[in-house]
Amino acid sequence: MPGNTRDVDLDANAVLASIMIGTVGLGVFIYGKRQSRLPQMIAGIGLMAYPYFVSNVLVMAGIAMALLAALWLVVRLGL
Repeated sequence: MPGNTRDVDLDANAVLASIMIGTVGLGVFIYGKRQSRLPQMIAGIGLMAYPYFVSNVLVMAGIAMALLAALWLVVRLGL
């Protein structure tokens, strides 16, 4: 039906960035699970989940850097 179609922006760069960020998130999550570390598990879930909702590559990279910086800070503080 002509009125029921949605515009889907499948930019190849956004797809590649989301796959790469999700892979890093999976690695962080698995590390956190094996070490029983909650901050790493939460950061890993965040890195795997948010690319589903963001389509801009620069925003996606910025959020990933912010999550990883927050994880670094939390680990540095000893939490």
